Amino acid sequence: MAKGEHFDLDAYLERIGYRGGRTADLATLQAIVVGHCRHIAFENLDPFLHRTVGLDMASLQAKLVGGGRGGYCFEQNLLLIHALATLGYRTTGLAARVLWNRPSDGPPPPRSHMLVRVQLDDGPHLVDVGFGGLTLTGVLRLEPDVEQETPHEPFRLQPIGDEFVMQAKVGGRWQSLYRFGLGEAFLSDYSVTSWYLCNHPESPFATGLMAARVDEARRYALRGHELAIHHLGGASEHRELASPIELMRTLETDFGLNLDALGDLEVSLRRLW
Repeated sequence: MAKGEHFDLDAYLERIGYRGGRTADLATLQAIVVGHCRHIAFENLDPFLHRTVGLDMASLQAKLVGGGRGGYCFEQNLLLIHALATLGYRTTGLAARVLWNRPSDGPPPPRSHMLVRVQLDDGPHLVDVGFGGLTLTGVLRLEPDVEQETPHEPFRLQPIGDEFVMQAKVGGRWQSLYRFGLGEAFLSDYSVTSWYLCNHPESPFATGLMAARVDEARRYALRGHELAIHHLGGASEHRELASPIELMRTLETDFGLNLDALGDLEVSLRRLW
């Protein structure tokens, strides 16, 4: 964070429902990641409404902490980095190429996703609170070819050259989420990509609506006006929402979003039908 900036750690920890110790260790990190994922939803309402997304610390705190909103990967993981740095963790921002829902033989996509490396006393670990419907709800050791349990699906890292592919086991099969290297990425890198995602006329962040959140036993996922609830170890529910009013109610209840500052939302949601 820039000189003179202050991160309100107390407000952030209250926002994610964390009331434990503040030692910069693995146990604290795991608890913070779980709390963050449960209380701060992934969502792209600002790009959908053609509003500016700020990645500076003040904007992140005002929106995701004080405003009761969520955000996408850059907002989520940059907010987490500020919190972890305030607690004394050593972090490095990384950038990834998203592979999820892309053909395996297609051209390499751009580095449009952010994750975080955290250096602990027993070695490097990875966290990522911003990958939407398959957000990593645990902390992974930076160790390849090992299945690692999380509060939700198992994850693993597959080496490919000097990079890694993040995979999750979904329905008994390993699915590739994204590919990343260990070179540090900076706010300037994220800002360029974030602007593109918000403003390019073919960007799904600007043309469609997405939201995701987890709780202890399920994942909630919204795409357009279609809601899915995936129960851990059980069946999934799918439901089409009938109106902008019902969609707004779902964003408030299932995703925990405060929509008070989005007075034009109902009108904009009509284009989803």
